Amino acid sequence: MFFKFLPDNVVTLISKKLVDGFLNKYADINIEGMENLKNLENPVIFISNHLSNSDGLVLNKVLEAQDVTFVAGIKLSQNKFTNLGTHVVKTITITPNSADKDAMSSIIKTVKSGNNILVFPEGTRSRTGALMEARRGILLIQKFTKADIIPIGVCGSEKLLPINNLGMEKEKFQHARVNIKIGKAVKMLEKNQNENKHEFDERSMKHIMKAIAQLLPEEYRGVYKD
Repeated sequence: MFFKFLPDNVVTLISKKLVDGFLNKYADINIEGMENLKNLENPVIFISNHLSNSDGLVLNKVLEAQDVTFVAGIKLSQNKFTNLGTHVVKTITITPNSADKDAMSSIIKTVKSGNNILVFPEGTRSRTGALMEARRGILLIQKFTKADIIPIGVCGSEKLLPINNLGMEKEKFQHARVNIKIGKAVKMLEKNQNENKHEFDERSMKHIMKAIAQLLPEEYRGVYKD
């Protein structure tokens, strides 16, 4: 790709114009709950369900004033198509399904420095649209940073940039209405005297993920439906 011969600032400018053009042309974005972002004092860990490679681009636009750093799988930076997004969206890359200690350290340091981050706790896009079981890294981040957790529900992005089983580079934008619903900060649970760490972590994850589920239509709630 000819981008590799250009200075980073030029690549970022071109990438931003391309992404803005795609979103302006194809995405009808409806936002609810912006009032929940007022008067935030602490750094925030935003958490969202994950339906499409367009999620980060849309949420970066919605949360522009919050200057969010996204936690993204390393595959996005290795693919010519999705690499465009990494020039627009601030990211910390992480290797999925692994104990990526360097990435986790960078995430915690970013939040402790007063910056907001966004994590997709499921760790990958849902191919059915329904919430899948989340991974527990979010608990570790919150434990070490004491940051507020704010849930976001996304629906419609799976139609904006549908998953293509032949590969990310085959994905194409389609006209779609994307609904973004921002919830109130999640009140973290306290450990009961009679439960062990595993039980507490499991209960805490369900509590956090149900905060996302409540922002979604019923058919998107998946394993956190009840």
